[in-house]
Amino acid sequence: MKVLVIASGGDAPGMNKFISQLYKKYGKHLYACQGGFKGLYENEIYPASYFEPLKYENAAGCCIKSGRFPEFKEVKNFQKCLDNVKNYDAVVVIGGNGSKVGVRRLADNGMRAVFVPGTIDNDVEDTDYCIGFHTAVNAVCHSFRNIMPSMEAFNRCCIFETMGRYSGHIAETSSKILKPDITITEQDQLDEDAIANTIKAAYKKGKSSSVIIRENICDVRQLASRLEEKVAPAEVRSFVIGHLQRGWQPTKAELKIAAKYAHGAIKAIKTNELPIAIMLQAGRTVLKKI
Repeated sequence: MKVLVIASGGDAPGMNKFISQLYKKYGKHLYACQGGFKGLYENEIYPASYFEPLKYENAAGCCIKSGRFPEFKEVKNFQKCLDNVKNYDAVVVIGGNGSKVGVRRLADNGMRAVFVPGTIDNDVEDTDYCIGFHTAVNAVCHSFRNIMPSMEAFNRCCIFETMGRYSGHIAETSSKILKPDITITEQDQLDEDAIANTIKAAYKKGKSSSVIIRENICDVRQLASRLEEKVAPAEVRSFVIGHLQRGWQPTKAELKIAAKYAHGAIKAIKTNELPIAIMLQAGRTVLKKI
């Protein structure tokens, strides 16, 4: 049996663990597409051993390289991808919602496809955890806890921007743990006067303050500058956590989650329950139709 694995979209901590588990099962029969669906289009497919998956098993990143390829939607490009994938008995794609659409399209054209949710945004329906989310939250918590002591030394406010594209899951979950003064996950929650009042109230009490905000709501550096004018003599800083959330060392929980997804994919291929999506609910993998 020849199995092809593709990582599509943004990289997520735990992808390497997932790939290494497939490699342990299929060995020389596992192939990897370099760079997502673009690699499939360009037929950049190699034996998985070429990427040394066991070497990177517990590391962040994606040893087979991930990537976005919006041109996949075009009929001629999709047909070329389909031609390049037809020689494989099963194709496993790890990625987010856009990748899921791509898998569904492959499945509709006769491919024995498996979709596995891998995105720090954690916004794929029907699953509790996408690969990468647990580690992204961990990165936010560590960043917050290492920066706030410095803010406290000057009674400053710090605005932390999390990733998530248009999903607020990282910001929301991190806030439940960290208890910032203000959490903003949607555009209509951004009230600069309310934030300024919170900063001034904390400063008068000789305390620091904190805000956690999802990306794509505003420019946090400009927001900090505007707020500082309103709350002087209090000071406001901003910190974009950014790719620390993608490059953070996968947590032990993350590695377990990735391994569960891999075992679910292997089982689905073995029992021929394809095409299928592997989801995680209440700690167990479940199969969902694409």
